[in-house]
Amino acid sequence: MAEYSAEVIIAGAGLAGLSTAYDLLDRGRKVLVIEKDAAASAGGLAKLSFGGICMADTPQQRRTGIKDSSELLHRDWLSYARFGDGPEYDMPRRWARFYAEESRQIYEFLDHKKIEFLPVVNWTERGLFVPGNSVPRWHIAWGTGWEIIDKLLKALECHPQRANLQLVFDHEVNEILFEGGRVTGVSGRKMDGSGDYTARAEATVIASGGICGGDMSFLRENWFRQWGEPPKKILNGAHRYGDGMLHKVAQRHGAWLTHLDKHWHYAQGIHKPGNERPDDGVSTTPPRSGLWMDSTGRRVGPVPLMGYTDTRWVVEQICKMPGQYSWMIMNKKIALMELAISGCDYMTSFRYKKRFKMVKELLFGNRELLARMIDDHSEDFLVADSLDELADKMQEQQLFGIDIDREGMKSDIRAYDDTIARGEKYMWDLQLIRIAQFRKYRGDRMRLCKFQAIDDPAARPLIAVRSFIMARKSLGGIQTDLQCRVIRPDGQAIDGLYAVGEAAGFGGGGIHGHGSLEGTFLGGCVLTARAAARALA
Repeated sequence: MAEYSAEVIIAGAGLAGLSTAYDLLDRGRKVLVIEKDAAASAGGLAKLSFGGICMADTPQQRRTGIKDSSELLHRDWLSYARFGDGPEYDMPRRWARFYAEESRQIYEFLDHKKIEFLPVVNWTERGLFVPGNSVPRWHIAWGTGWEIIDKLLKALECHPQRANLQLVFDHEVNEILFEGGRVTGVSGRKMDGSGDYTARAEATVIASGGICGGDMSFLRENWFRQWGEPPKKILNGAHRYGDGMLHKVAQRHGAWLTHLDKHWHYAQGIHKPGNERPDDGVSTTPPRSGLWMDSTGRRVGPVPLMGYTDTRWVVEQICKMPGQYSWMIMNKKIALMELAISGCDYMTSFRYKKRFKMVKELLFGNRELLARMIDDHSEDFLVADSLDELADKMQEQQLFGIDIDREGMKSDIRAYDDTIARGEKYMWDLQLIRIAQFRKYRGDRMRLCKFQAIDDPAARPLIAVRSFIMARKSLGGIQTDLQCRVIRPDGQAIDGLYAVGEAAGFGGGGIHGHGSLEGTFLGGCVLTARAAARALA
């Protein structure tokens, strides 16, 4: 049996685990990072993300005239979170305030690693029925999440205390070791089948991600019941090892798991081709000028669905629809201007930091992305030259015995187009009102059509995107105090055991409550990592 030792063990080499390791090296600690995945996948889900981070009062905001503050961020957070009154909400509330007051730490940590942010701050999750982000806060890392992880790994390799760091990959952690009432390490197996191992340390940090990945059985067990039954078909956009195994191990040893039924899913997932899991998905960023239809092809209402408003509410509405999937209807002009993919694989100008290409795409549309979507996602991404042809193709891709209401679909589209034709002063359609408001912000105006009709001969072909709920991140997890110590239901800390990142519900076992302001996931990984490292110094 292989044996390892260190002062601190970190179970997981995602953004939270690697950030914890970096700050511990700064403090002279000897660190062992144990990761189930291969070395090439270091960085976990963060590596595949678009790299947006929620921060307040940053240089980017100030340079563009955005007036933000920790107080405003905290107020918006409480509005979106809708925390309850039970004791299980105590630590999440404290962590929410901590994030709002200390988001500058996130910026400083990443800036120190030479990570740049785009000059224009994006404005996500503005809210619908409750206020969301009052001002733009979604800072996009130049190079996406891929760049964040790459720079962090290089910083670790060049760290003056690099000799104090050991990275071990292809090792699964499946048990936490206790002696004398405190955690003394972990044990597990090697993924190549060559045997088991043990690792000893003064403290152990769980940084193993959430519960929305794997075979999604744990996710389904903890589905938010107010949404009804989980959809028959859920696409998997989480990490393949984000199965909650260490959550269960920690719980066996007294850890308090809270808010596991609160998740952050995307509403417009499509199948990802060529992957090992049958329901692997990627998420489109919903074009705001497209019409969001239910599974029958009818426009959703009376409140139309739109992106950049309240993602969790949109997911809830789709879960209540027949079939629990939807369609997005648009045309080529809308797709070129507004279509994007959440993640780094498809947004190549951002990932590879090609400034000229990015500017060209902003000015003339992302033709490369549109062509790739049509070629790679033919079962979900349908193209036609008329509404009748589009309805035929949609019918061929229907599921669960649901038929397209072709006449109703055409009627809804024509009604929307007629509203646009009457002119802006007669527009009382809620979607068009929101588009007009969106376009007042420069960061949106660059990527948003101005009142574009759907069945416009000059903008064809027509496009229909069949979309599914795609699992992404856990909002709940292992309860922790502000030092990231794992706590029991009685509020007492488990000696020697810590949790960070998604494993800790990004702080306190559920820092987001019912809904996230977006960008708080990567930010939460860094912030919890720094808090844990300070506590372990």
